[in-house]
Amino acid sequence: MFIGLTVPDTRRIAKKYSQASDVDLKELLESKIHEERLCGLLILVEKFKKAREEEKKDIAAFYLDNISRVNNWDLVDLSADKILGNYLLDKDKAILYQLAISKNLWERRIAIISTFAFIRNNQFEDTLKIAEMFLNDKEDLIHKAVGWMLREVGKRNQDILEGFLKRWYKEMPRTMLRYAIERFEEGKRIAYLKK
Repeated sequence: MFIGLTVPDTRRIAKKYSQASDVDLKELLESKIHEERLCGLLILVEKFKKAREEEKKDIAAFYLDNISRVNNWDLVDLSADKILGNYLLDKDKAILYQLAISKNLWERRIAIISTFAFIRNNQFEDTLKIAEMFLNDKEDLIHKAVGWMLREVGKRNQDILEGFLKRWYKEMPRTMLRYAIERFEEGKRIAYLKK
């Protein structure tokens, strides 16, 4: 259910109530109303930003415990890299590979979007490995997410992106490829699309 609250308004509410308890956050995340779940996740993002290192583990665990409520593309995109990705920057990434093989679309999307935190830190390996896992995924929302993350890799290192593309572009879903090469100069973009 949607009530029509804008994202900027939801962000303002989240900042105002950034000290909400886990009980309150759980209630928000269990709501049938989309904007209430979004508000809960935005509060969790705010808490994570301000948390001490030992608190970040608990916030990431809370996120994973409530992952079934992160069940729309915007909920994933506004939270996964900011909480789970940032938490895992210097830790074992096995949970992302478990999420990547989930039957649940949103868990798979969380796996790839979480790697945006790594990309921002010029760590591309996990993004490329998970992208490869999704070459045969049937969901367009996964194709778009993977293409977006590949494009972000390319913004930081086009050679790495092109290395991935040269290996896989023939097998990539068209949407994934289009998103990945969106910033290429026109001639190169057309060449990839025609091959």
